[in-house]
Amino acid sequence: MAADKQNEAKVSPMDENKENLSDGGLGLEILQIIKESQQQHGLRHGDYQRYRGYCSRRLRRLRKTLGFKMGNRHKFIGKKITVEMLSDSRYLLLVLMEAERAWSYAMQLKQEANTEPRKRFHLLARLRKAAKHSEKLEKLCESHRVDAKTKLEAQAYTAYLSGMVEFELQEWKRAMEAFNKCKTIYEKLASAFTEELAVLYRQRVDEISPNIRYCAYNIGDQNAINDLMQMRLTGGGGGMMAEKLEALITQARTKQAATMSEVEWRGRTVPVKIDKARIFLLGLADNEAAIAQASNEETKEHLYETLLAECRDTIQAVREELKSEAQRERSTDADSGKVSNLQFLHSYLTYIKLCTLVKRNESMAHTLQDKLKEPETDESKRGPRPQDLIRLYDIILQSLAELSTLQGLEDDHTFQKEVSLKTLVYKAYRCFFIAQSYVLVKKWSEALVLYERVLKYAKEVQSKAKSLNNSLKDLPDVQELIAKVNAEKYSLQAAAILDTDETAEVPSQQQVKDNTPLCNRLETFRLDPALVGKQPNLVQFPPDFQPIPCKPLFFDLALNHVAFPPLDDKVEQKGKGGLTGYIKGIFGFGS
Repeated sequence: MAADKQNEAKVSPMDENKENLSDGGLGLEILQIIKESQQQHGLRHGDYQRYRGYCSRRLRRLRKTLGFKMGNRHKFIGKKITVEMLSDSRYLLLVLMEAERAWSYAMQLKQEANTEPRKRFHLLARLRKAAKHSEKLEKLCESHRVDAKTKLEAQAYTAYLSGMVEFELQEWKRAMEAFNKCKTIYEKLASAFTEELAVLYRQRVDEISPNIRYCAYNIGDQNAINDLMQMRLTGGGGGMMAEKLEALITQARTKQAATMSEVEWRGRTVPVKIDKARIFLLGLADNEAAIAQASNEETKEHLYETLLAECRDTIQAVREELKSEAQRERSTDADSGKVSNLQFLHSYLTYIKLCTLVKRNESMAHTLQDKLKEPETDESKRGPRPQDLIRLYDIILQSLAELSTLQGLEDDHTFQKEVSLKTLVYKAYRCFFIAQSYVLVKKWSEALVLYERVLKYAKEVQSKAKSLNNSLKDLPDVQELIAKVNAEKYSLQAAAILDTDETAEVPSQQQVKDNTPLCNRLETFRLDPALVGKQPNLVQFPPDFQPIPCKPLFFDLALNHVAFPPLDDKVEQKGKGGLTGYIKGIFGFGS
């Protein structure tokens, strides 16, 4: 919130300069003001609630500076802006912000209405209120105090919001008329003013065009669907139109799905009884064609994600049907070794999902490879690294491993050979970029070994590909990889030699200071030229004295065989003295 207020403090003076008096009267750059406010206050990330809060705070500031307060904190007193009050363009800005606040609230409710349908009624009420404020702005701009450009922009803004209301009410004809009026005004303004303003006007025209095509389609123009599909490929029709367009495509496929009853894959015909699976399989060719015709990487990535999401939903529907089928089989005790049609359909859909994942990651890998070849212009930003590509190829190999375990294809030797061939190709590319990452940290030996491994994989692919020529159509070119590896090997060997010459100078200077023999520094690697000379310092000679246990002079082996003389007589003499002898000894009688 504090950041928003700081941004508002920066933006407001700039906007005040646009709300100035021109030669023809009051002027207001309506489209430029709302576009800049939306981009700086939440709409860049689709946060309509944040933008609505900004509109409320700006309205409060405008009312305070103009002295146009609606009563006080205890009582509300409604006021209306009249033509006679138009001495300042900020009065027009006040009405514009009221319209923007109502519109942003409607768009916020539209996002929430996906999970709470009853909010749609509130959405329509706020859209009508936004259109009402825009009509009020248009009437104020009809005054002779306002210049001609502002009048045209106000008319276009009113037509746009009116078209939005009719679009939500599905009044296609009236919505199309309003959008066409808005488009015409902005096209005229784009041709009459500077290039900076013309870009804004053209962007608004591009935003409106998908809505016009959609209205035309609903009115009955069948050619409009082709224009909508083309806009989808070029990335147009974002926001509200994106959902409408996807719903339209799904509706068209649903009508065609009634005629589809089966699909053939790997020499087996499988009946398709699930409607969701029919709709997905019908649109599969169109989705793949759309991805192939995508104009940029961002659009291609969006189409891949859409296709994968549809595929996951379809697989989930088939999986639920499989569970119910398994329960029926348990009740009837049915047991057959052959994979059922529904299980084979599940394998086919899983195959489509995994192949799409492989293609998407391969596309991302090609994009990263192109960026790796470009020189880094900004050193502060981290560019792509070979490690990023290693991760992508890991995901590809994981998808291929899952492909080889699909049910119903365990005995299909041709399929298993194709998967193993693809695995070898992507292993070669993964190994190549691992070697590239080792080159960056100057681990020449490891990189050279990995390059040899790449050549081994590539030659194995070439030997196995003779019988599977069709499988190599969608795979990367192995011959190109071999040429790359051969070139990199020569560069690596040259770099290793140059790097050795440079690093050999430093240890030679340290050799004078460090006379530790080689046997005492085996755990430390250092290039020491003295080791291959005439006097290598291998061990310390002569060695230092060390204490050792002394060797005994003789061993007493006879002690165990010696018989000691008897001492009984001496023991008895001591016993005979007894107490009398002891007393005599004390008093000296025995001496």
